[in-house]
Amino acid sequence: MDGAGWPILARFHCLTGFDDDQQIGYQALPRGVPIVTSDGVTIGTVEKVLDNAREHIFDGIVIRTEQGSRFVDAPEVARISLRQVTLTIDAEEAARLPAYRGGSSATATTRRHWWNRLGR
Repeated sequence: MDGAGWPILARFHCLTGFDDDQQIGYQALPRGVPIVTSDGVTIGTVEKVLDNAREHIFDGIVIRTEQGSRFVDAPEVARISLRQVTLTIDAEEAARLPAYRGGSSATATTRRHWWNRLGR
């Protein structure tokens, strides 16, 4: 390969914001990393990562937003890197994420979230 395609890739990156940042595991995710929806809206930053430490299962992320702490469930997290966390949901759906209450477990919060999303 002669590298002739690289200028096109550089322009693609500049125009779209496409970034080839390395993906990391949830255990390595630091506080303060931006959280971005699937449609490119930054909704907040990582406040806390929730997991079941005994079973090494990722439960979700507590997001610090302008409206307070919100909980996003693990299946709604598409990609984690040191530069940003990308969600599978758009900004409209993210606006309906449940508030995080520190005293409740992630499992209880997740149950309430899905119960509310189902309209019950």
